[in-house]
Amino acid sequence: MNSTYGVVAITLVALATLIIGAFGLRVSRTTSDFYVASRSVSPVLNSSAIGGEYLSAASFLGVAGLVLAHGADMLWYPIGWTTGYLMLLVFVAAPLRRSGAYTIPDFAQVRLQSVGVRRIATLLVVGVGWLYLMPQFQGAGLTMRTVTGAPGWVGTVLVAAIVVINVVSGGMRSITFVQAFQYWLKLTALLVPVFFLLHAWTSDGRPSPVAPDAWFSPFGVSDATGLYATYSVLIATFLGTMGLPHVVVRFYTNPDGHAARRTTLIVLALLGGFYLLPTIYGVLGRIYASDLVAADRADAVVLELPSRMIGGTAGELLGALLTAGAFGAFLSTSSGLTMSIAGVVGQGLARTGRISTIAGLRLAAVGCVVVPLVLALSADRLPVANSVTFAFALAASTFCPLLVLGIWWRGLTAAGAIAGLIGGGLCAGVAPVLTIARQPEGWFGLLMSQPAAWSVPVGFALMIGVSLLTRADIPTNVARTMVRLHTPERIDVDRRF
Repeated sequence: MNSTYGVVAITLVALATLIIGAFGLRVSRTTSDFYVASRSVSPVLNSSAIGGEYLSAASFLGVAGLVLAHGADMLWYPIGWTTGYLMLLVFVAAPLRRSGAYTIPDFAQVRLQSVGVRRIATLLVVGVGWLYLMPQFQGAGLTMRTVTGAPGWVGTVLVAAIVVINVVSGGMRSITFVQAFQYWLKLTALLVPVFFLLHAWTSDGRPSPVAPDAWFSPFGVSDATGLYATYSVLIATFLGTMGLPHVVVRFYTNPDGHAARRTTLIVLALLGGFYLLPTIYGVLGRIYASDLVAADRADAVVLELPSRMIGGTAGELLGALLTAGAFGAFLSTSSGLTMSIAGVVGQGLARTGRISTIAGLRLAAVGCVVVPLVLALSADRLPVANSVTFAFALAASTFCPLLVLGIWWRGLTAAGAIAGLIGGGLCAGVAPVLTIARQPEGWFGLLMSQPAAWSVPVGFALMIGVSLLTRADIPTNVARTMVRLHTPERIDVDRRF
């Protein structure tokens, strides 16, 4: 791609993001504005914003790269990422909104009346956020290097800086507008070039993609290891969605539980339509860009196809549009993650009594970006979709049991929640460290690279088992809490804790 087109595309997206974020600064005044947009975001706007932050680098670049490299079975990733919202709709969305909390740690303390659970939940929010932020920053570096030839660190630092500016300036108000804009930017960026690419393919008479048998087998193999990896990915993506802090926090911005459910239904439609597109890029990449697999650059297939299939000025312009969409993906997801981390850390800073809640959020936004930024600049790059799955596995092993049991089971105790959060978190958290540091092989390596199939049951079992052993410690106000979580807002009941 002509680097000039790429630079212009990235510049325009960055400017648009900053300008839209500045609008949030004009309307953000209160703590509620900064943390949950005063709980006034409509279902249509909120669903667009959720689509903007959820469709990350793993969705925009990673799905096509996985399909190119490994085959049709990689479609379990987008299926799982979408179906996770169905699970969230059924089990979590409305009760979580009715809890009146700002963050997952807020919900944990309201439900279990325990500062200890709150602190552990705060640490896990930070851990999940960092694990998810790192591939976003790395993907930005990959995009910058692919389209402009600039060093990868330039794109990484640029995204981090813009995200911090938006969160600091207007909090949730700012990033809601930014993320809604960026969903439609990403959809347009993938949709428009597809028509030209499919026309080019049908015009030049190229045959259907030729691939080895492994391309059609679960994770490239046909034995039990492939079956285990498939089910582990499904468990992580199905259950991890409801535990992702940057996803959950958006449901606090709805006016009520009914609006939260409507938001989730719209999100399902938006995600389902979007995920049809990366699949097409992956299949076309098998015909025109199969060399990217050997070069370990499969994630770049979306950006490479226009210049290879169309060429000329038209190909350059379409490539620039895809570049804009990819950069929007990094910005929107990184904004949501930074907001979710800064929200819980900022509340902790404010509890010291030395600074205000808004000042705490702003200070936390700057500090919490540093660690994933350093990791992204120093760690070896993993395929973006694979690395994001680690974050899903950690969320599924910790926050999913906490939310499901906390909402639907009166018997959950603080001790049970702590045991499940620590046990599930250690099981899912050690896995990516070993995978990155030692790259183990065989069944042990598979269990570490895809931990959800065993770490999620550990998290649930510990919460249930320890809660049963500590039944005397069930919060005394659990009945009132359950009424608040499960009674529609239109029914007049006493909702005070």
